[in-house]
Amino acid sequence: MVAEEIRVRGIVQGVGFRPTVYRLAKICGLGGDVCNDGGGVLIRVSGSEEAITEFVTKLQTECPPLAKINQLIRTPYTGELNADNFVISSSVNSAIKTEIAPDAATCKECQKEIFDPFSRFYRYSFTNCTHCGPRLSIIHAIPYDRCNTSMSAFVMCSECAKEYHDVENRRFHAQPVACHTCGASAWLERADGKAVTASMFSMLDDVDAVCTLLQRGEIVAIKGLGGFHLACDATQEAVVEKLRYRKRRYHKPFALMARDIEVIERYCTVNAKEKELLKSPAAPIVLLDKKALERDAGKNVSQNFQIAISVAPGQNRLGFMLPYTPLHHLILRRMNRPIILTSGNISDEPQCVDNHEAKEKLGTIADYFLFHNRDIINRVDDSVVRVVGDKVQTIRRARGYAPAAISLPPGFENVPPILAMGSELKNTFCLLRGKEAILSQHLGDLENGAAFNGYQKALNLYFNLFEHKPEVIAIDKHPEYLSSKIGKEIADKNQIKISSIQHHHAHITACMVENNIPLDSPPVLGIALDGLGYGEDGNLWGGEFLLADYRKFQRLATFQPVAMIGGEQAIYQPWRNTYAQLMSANLWNECEEKYADLEIIKFLKNKPIKLLNQLIEKRINSPPASSVGRLFDAVAAAIGIYRDECSYEGQAAIAMEALINVHNLNNDKEILIYPFEFSFLDSIYCIDPRPMWQGLLDDLQQQIPQAVIAAKFHKSLADVIVEMVKRLCQKNVIHQVVLTGGVFQNCVLLELVSQALEMLGIKVLTHSLVPANDGGLSLGQAVITAAQLIG
Repeated sequence: MVAEEIRVRGIVQGVGFRPTVYRLAKICGLGGDVCNDGGGVLIRVSGSEEAITEFVTKLQTECPPLAKINQLIRTPYTGELNADNFVISSSVNSAIKTEIAPDAATCKECQKEIFDPFSRFYRYSFTNCTHCGPRLSIIHAIPYDRCNTSMSAFVMCSECAKEYHDVENRRFHAQPVACHTCGASAWLERADGKAVTASMFSMLDDVDAVCTLLQRGEIVAIKGLGGFHLACDATQEAVVEKLRYRKRRYHKPFALMARDIEVIERYCTVNAKEKELLKSPAAPIVLLDKKALERDAGKNVSQNFQIAISVAPGQNRLGFMLPYTPLHHLILRRMNRPIILTSGNISDEPQCVDNHEAKEKLGTIADYFLFHNRDIINRVDDSVVRVVGDKVQTIRRARGYAPAAISLPPGFENVPPILAMGSELKNTFCLLRGKEAILSQHLGDLENGAAFNGYQKALNLYFNLFEHKPEVIAIDKHPEYLSSKIGKEIADKNQIKISSIQHHHAHITACMVENNIPLDSPPVLGIALDGLGYGEDGNLWGGEFLLADYRKFQRLATFQPVAMIGGEQAIYQPWRNTYAQLMSANLWNECEEKYADLEIIKFLKNKPIKLLNQLIEKRINSPPASSVGRLFDAVAAAIGIYRDECSYEGQAAIAMEALINVHNLNNDKEILIYPFEFSFLDSIYCIDPRPMWQGLLDDLQQQIPQAVIAAKFHKSLADVIVEMVKRLCQKNVIHQVVLTGGVFQNCVLLELVSQALEMLGIKVLTHSLVPANDGGLSLGQAVITAAQLIG
């Protein structure tokens, strides 16, 4: 007989891990015990060496569906153990080293119960078990026990307590377990304060009544898992337009929810990987290609309801998700068409999470409210993903994924605790500890006051949850980022070292981490294309070719810097970028003579040209930027896409991409390209779009269709990027290329560049676990800081 102590770290609390340990220990004939503590799960076993080895093997192969073992350490145990029995012991408070499981979509067993009239969970909106339900959204401390969640307000009834303590039951130690008798409840209220009576609907209950309200064209604010949503029938154009007007979200696409895959497939093509994502425990919003008939706004889709045009204007994709809580399943039971389920907020603000806050902020948007009384501790937005080729690309990492740890590559063992503050937009922050990174859920744009306050609250919560005391704080080099300013304040207050990290270097290293590139690997060529980031030279960068490892980088090439006329205004008024590009290319005089009849030139001539020229010449709120994001805006405006104004960053570029038929682009050998020039800027290569503009203006003059020009631009840009890589490979040893930055969320560009580089025998690294946009920036900041400390 031997005895061992087995330490298991990872996602091992609140996911049915201890019952699995108990069951397997019994099967293997072992004695001992298992408990939760701050380090994860601690197992002590007594038995034959063969039996213990068999037990460990089974534990790794029969792990519960939501669990993830990151580390399993076996050491001899010299204490006393009951060799004849195996028990589950109470949790132990100790130093926090374990992880918090992400919120998980309703499992199949719970779905069956809520629709089974003979189950005590029939139509119970908060049914869950160890395989599903709330986690991050309800926790305020570790260990993940009921007393440390918002479920502490609900005392379990005898039936729930019996299941909770029954090790053979799938609800054993499921912390949010509850039922109609003892748990949270949902109720319906009118926004105008008038009473809601059962006779109004004659429905089963208030949750069922929501379905009828949606079918009647009402807008309902629904308190969900990680915040409020605004819902309406996605097939009623007038209702969708009303929601846009009230919410002040005039163009940005709305997310959709459908009862099942069959409903989704009426409107979109769904491949096997996309189905897997939709049905996964994370249950994200998945961006799907519209079916051909659905793209034709003038036709019905068979006998089904057609989705309103204003759900996703200028898009060829729809963002769909499946119900991920019992509440959503019950609402959609009778709904044979999609609903909009968008964040419950006024445009650009974070989701409401509190009932009183929702009444105050959403009272002029929603007609009805579906409230419940289980408090949301942590705001968690819906995650957004899509499939590019055969690989998942994360657009927004939140519910279902955060805060699952990301394992660091070889060489990053036992790094000191680090806090990385992230960016100004699409913010996340990152805690580095040991050999893992904890990336927060998506927190939004910090320029919004409510989002900024939410960011600070989330920081404090994560500090407490993980007992994180950073020794170094990593920030972006941009001096005006609010995240950087908070980082400096925390550093000053606690006498902590600060580390300023270049924006695009952080983008590249974040991609390296998720591709498990070891610390001391040779440099990669990182191509970082985005809106803008603060450069080493004090200028704004956004089209960069960097030879980079985790510690340092060298800027090898860039795009021609062009003025952002009016600063931030250039992001939301694309025509400013068109004019700046034409001026940078010294083409304006030629435009007035040769291209005077073009719509874009007529449009620009009605602008205050003299003032614009002064702003450019004197650099008055018009900083030069090598931004490929702004180049996309400039081209889109030139061909007549959201020329005057956009309501969100990248809107024109996204609409331009949507015009392209990817199949035709890949197979049409007749599509010519626009030329770019190669020059030098401060001794590095520079890509100059001047000749591209001449070709594009000629096409406009010949009345070439928008879609063809859009396709030519994408193909031309991909070709010039690949040509630049070829040139850089002649002077540098390059075996791997990283594609990163928000511009590479453009599927057409990503696939064109990836395929061309791979044909050259170059390995291409892209994002999957974290966003290519600024949502992944904090991970890069953290690992660069760690690498520099390791030396």
